[in-house]
Amino acid sequence: MTTTTPGGSLTLAEDLTLSRMGYGAMQLAGPGVFGPPKDRDQAVAVLREAVRLGVTHIDTADFYGPAVVNELIRQALHPYPDDLRIVTKVGATRGGDGSWIMARSRQDLIDQVHANLTHLGVEALDVVNLRVGGHTEPTEEPLAESFGVLAELRRQGLIRHLGVSGVTSAQLTEAQGVAPVVTVQNLYNIAQRGDDALVDRCAREGIAFQPFFPLGGFTPLQSDALDQAAARIGATPQQVALAWLLRRSATMTVIPGTSSPDHLRENIAAADLVLTEDTLTALDAIGA
Repeated sequence: MTTTTPGGSLTLAEDLTLSRMGYGAMQLAGPGVFGPPKDRDQAVAVLREAVRLGVTHIDTADFYGPAVVNELIRQALHPYPDDLRIVTKVGATRGGDGSWIMARSRQDLIDQVHANLTHLGVEALDVVNLRVGGHTEPTEEPLAESFGVLAELRRQGLIRHLGVSGVTSAQLTEAQGVAPVVTVQNLYNIAQRGDDALVDRCAREGIAFQPFFPLGGFTPLQSDALDQAAARIGATPQQVALAWLLRRSATMTVIPGTSSPDHLRENIAAADLVLTEDTLTALDAIGA
């Protein structure tokens, strides 16, 4: 077992320390994040390899599959290493056709928390993010009532820490008025930087910013500047994009996903890339 934590670690609370290079488990489900994986043994192997390489931060949700990914995590890693922290999300369910359905009523959230507990095989969830906005941008809507349900479950001991996903800065403030927030998970990458100010706010307040789609998601990153930087340092453009995120903020944690062991190792190796100031200046201009 490696003793190196890729990208270093980030401590947010007395009992919450995350590797800054994490692993997003979404791609372990079938096509469209729905149904079982094509190769279950390989999915299990990817999870075990992530932990072997020092990752202590896995991102998931019970609506991945649904239930499929959480059950894979349990199969691969339970009983969990003492330092492993699993970050999950609630606020959505899946239709029988694989559609994504927002579900944030009181009972919806209670049921989703209990489903995560059951499928992961734990008595308490390390972090639960309340998903509010969509895949591309936040929506302006109150969240205090929904977040309050999670705060109640936290007081009951079913959740240790709370976060928010797909939110504006104003919604983050609203959530903080209900309970402490340790994580913000929004769309952000080297080319899509609408949340620059929120990234900086999270750094000031000691909140982890966890960008989803760090490599572009449904629209993979394409940039001549990124390609040129990668060629100069002998890395892939995707590795450079991940390394840039780790340099962007001291409280940035990245959670790239993959179902391939080789791609996993490539992603984690990005934590060791050294970016010169000239390279950073060129990369910063991509999303300016």
